[in-house]
Amino acid sequence: MRSLHDIADSGDTARTATDRVFELAEVLGARMQRGMAERGLTPARARLLWTLHHSGPVTQRTLADLLQVTPRTITGLLDGLGADGYVQRKPHPEDRRAQLVTLTDRGRDFTATLQEGRDTMARTLFAETPADELHSFLTTLEAVVATLRRDNLQPLPDALDHVANAPRAAN
Repeated sequence: MRSLHDIADSGDTARTATDRVFELAEVLGARMQRGMAERGLTPARARLLWTLHHSGPVTQRTLADLLQVTPRTITGLLDGLGADGYVQRKPHPEDRRAQLVTLTDRGRDFTATLQEGRDTMARTLFAETPADELHSFLTTLEAVVATLRRDNLQPLPDALDHVANAPRAAN
């Protein structure tokens, strides 16, 4: 299957770079979806586990804030992940009204496996990239992500039409 973003260089470097960012998101997204499906997780559940892995035990409210979802959404996700043995809720040691959400052994093993997979992929992807080029790439990515977050840029239907109707690169 050919990517919608396999577009010949038009001489507009920024547009070509944007097309490659879209292609990267498409390829990584498909890879992540496949990996989650193989493990029986939805993207929302995997994101919650990854957040707990990095933040440690937190209250449900803090978790909702970190994931930018409603408390009701967190409750549903935690119910499912708890039933599957990935997380547990424990009474907060200082606030009787709150519960701390923690990873279980299964949850810790799972997120450690995710992290090992990510680390292996990083070594594979960048094994032959010189350190100075990798540093420049990282700096550029950080600037792009910061711009997207600051400006809350989202693809508009017109922008997607441009990609769908663009001429293909020759093989």
